[in-house]
Amino acid sequence: MVTKDESERGSTEQLAEAASSVAQGAAKVAKGVADTVRDAVGGITIPGAPGSEPPTVEEPNEPCEPLPSKPDQRAPRPGSATGKDLPSAPDDIRSQAGAHLTTAQGMRLAETDHSLTAGPRGPVLLQDHHLREKIMHFDHERIPERVVHARGTGAHGRFRSYGTAGNITRAAFLNGETETPVFVRFSTVVGFRGSADTVRDTRGFAVKFYTSEGNFDLVSNNIPVFFIQDAIKFPDVVHAVKPEPAREIPQAQSAHDTFWDFVSLHTEAQHHTMWNMSGRGIPYSFRTLEGFGVHTFRLVAADGGTTLVKFFWKPVLGAHSLVWEEAQLINGVDPDFHRRDLYDAIEAGAHPEWELGVQTFPDTEDQTFEGIDLLDPTKLVPEELAPVQRIGRLTLDAAPTNFFAEVEQVAFHPGHLVPGIDVTNDPLLQGRLFSYLDTQLTRLGGPNFPQIPVNRPHVPVNDMFRDGFHQHAVHTGNAPYKPNTVDGGCPFAVGAEGGGYVEVPERVEGAKERRAPASFADHFTQPRLFWMSMSPVEQQQIVNAYTFELGKCYEQVIKERQLVCLANIDPVLCQKVAQGLGLPVPEPTIPPVEVQPSPALSQIGGTWPVDGRRIGIIADEASDLEGVRELRQAVHAAGMTPLVIAPHGGMLGQESGDPFPVQRSFVTARSVEFDAVLVAGAPAPAPPTTPASDAKASGGDALTEATEAVVDPRVTLLLTEMFRHAKAIGAWGDGAATLVQAGVEGPGVVVADSATAALSQVQELLGAHRVWDRFPPADAMQGGRP
Repeated sequence: MVTKDESERGSTEQLAEAASSVAQGAAKVAKGVADTVRDAVGGITIPGAPGSEPPTVEEPNEPCEPLPSKPDQRAPRPGSATGKDLPSAPDDIRSQAGAHLTTAQGMRLAETDHSLTAGPRGPVLLQDHHLREKIMHFDHERIPERVVHARGTGAHGRFRSYGTAGNITRAAFLNGETETPVFVRFSTVVGFRGSADTVRDTRGFAVKFYTSEGNFDLVSNNIPVFFIQDAIKFPDVVHAVKPEPAREIPQAQSAHDTFWDFVSLHTEAQHHTMWNMSGRGIPYSFRTLEGFGVHTFRLVAADGGTTLVKFFWKPVLGAHSLVWEEAQLINGVDPDFHRRDLYDAIEAGAHPEWELGVQTFPDTEDQTFEGIDLLDPTKLVPEELAPVQRIGRLTLDAAPTNFFAEVEQVAFHPGHLVPGIDVTNDPLLQGRLFSYLDTQLTRLGGPNFPQIPVNRPHVPVNDMFRDGFHQHAVHTGNAPYKPNTVDGGCPFAVGAEGGGYVEVPERVEGAKERRAPASFADHFTQPRLFWMSMSPVEQQQIVNAYTFELGKCYEQVIKERQLVCLANIDPVLCQKVAQGLGLPVPEPTIPPVEVQPSPALSQIGGTWPVDGRRIGIIADEASDLEGVRELRQAVHAAGMTPLVIAPHGGMLGQESGDPFPVQRSFVTARSVEFDAVLVAGAPAPAPPTTPASDAKASGGDALTEATEAVVDPRVTLLLTEMFRHAKAIGAWGDGAATLVQAGVEGPGVVVADSATAALSQVQELLGAHRVWDRFPPADAMQGGRP
């Protein structure tokens, strides 16, 4: 007689055997195709593979050591908690080890899928130590996210000094052609850790230099000015821009009442807000992010001479932005767009690069330059008045090995300084010197966060700090105090003559009071400078942004108050935004002043390298596949990434005996993934193209369009979106008919005799980032850059 348990066990075993048989069969069928698609074809490997080796269809059952990291990944340099170098240690010294599953104590486990129970249907036993340990650790995997800059992305790299800054600073990493390891974290400000990348927001650009004199942190933004002049207002501006407390919406947006209520009352915020409403608020990528140190710092030379400076990061690829509709689509299609772009570029070998530059100013008693108060963080100095001098180059060449351990646990602080770099009395900077340290105590569990691998300096540490949560060092000696004789007097202060850090002996005097200097009072001249420095296209983008953001506010008085601020900046700006809101144009309370535009503030007008750009190639089996093969090689040779878009995944050109992989199908592709597109043919509608299968197949009556369209409607949609977003479009051969079918013609749309000829023209257009003259403003803006 067969019992119920035996019957159930037999059925389960039969199902398992059947599943295994199916998996083995699928593996045999899929292996050849999968390997072909995954491997480089024609020497071209597309970035984005999730692991260092291709997975198998069947579940592996032979024990093996953990797979190595991918070639584009790097871990923090091996070192002890006290900064001692471990030169013989492997790069993966901190990663998991061994082929077998264990507990945290190293005990091997026979099984981890079932709790220990009293019989197969009985209660779970309290003695299940493995269950307790596993659930306990899972329950505590998360740490508090950053209050601001929670959504971040990081990478490893190196900084090479040009050796040109030795006359203004004694900092070792800026003297000579020195190479310094770095870790960089990019971030948004407003959103939570799970928010989208391409929201309208300020971006953080923080760089940790592991110098020979200790760690130096340059904590920058992609906007050179800040919302507020005094750090005491920082909680207020963050509370205003964060989701409104009652409903905790909107997420990662400034388009709501509390933000505009704040900035229209605190008019010092108008300059930063103007930058956010421009294309700078929706950057194209981290690779094209311009960075600004915001504050004025003081550099100290070897002879003791001082110079005031502002720091800049100038992207080698140029500073570029998205357009608004494109950003909105990306937030839905690929909310990790910036993160993915950064890591794909590193993996593809198109390493992102920036030049570090400084504006220099005499260290005068009043600390002003050309009438601009250098201690006011809401003001910038136009580059035409103080050129940016390049002093080094930053290259990012490795992704993190573990995102949490590195990106989430990296701790920046403006007070992490090295000899030769000092702070000033900028009231916002002074508050940050307190706040950044304070926040790490909660986030990272105590005062020993500098011992976390990504935070450890690459020089010996002997700080006399002891104990506390998460103490990794095993200190020796018995006298962590100074002076002492018990430990032989160690550690010893080195003194200024030995390279020790000494603050500049600046004379400080004045009455205790709570007020800003009179030079901080002008809140509208510099926003006007920014507006007048924009091209007409950029001015139109600013108008559209203000109109959208204020249009999302509920309270009309807040809109009216902000319009008064805009009237104080520029009458044309105010009039156009008021027209969009359907509100009367107010009179200014302060007459706008005359300013000299600064062309350096505009992102339009230059040409830049096209490294790492993504080129979509639309083709099907009836297209000029030989031209596509040639085009893939040419795109790759130009330092860009070719992505073939076809009716289906897998391979194209199977019958020719020289197939190549498809990276995107008509179902998965969207225009926002590509910087330019080249059309190889006229792909007919590919089944199925009804709304039930793919809503992109229709812009109206899907069933009619799917049966009557000459070209697949998803291709038409992709082309029309790219046209609206001012992207370059090219075609050759039968591809010209596809452009006609899509109704795409005009500036930046090229038709050539061959694939490579079309690429040549498109590549030239890409140098300007977008085809900006495709959509000139409806009527010319007044007074801005031509």
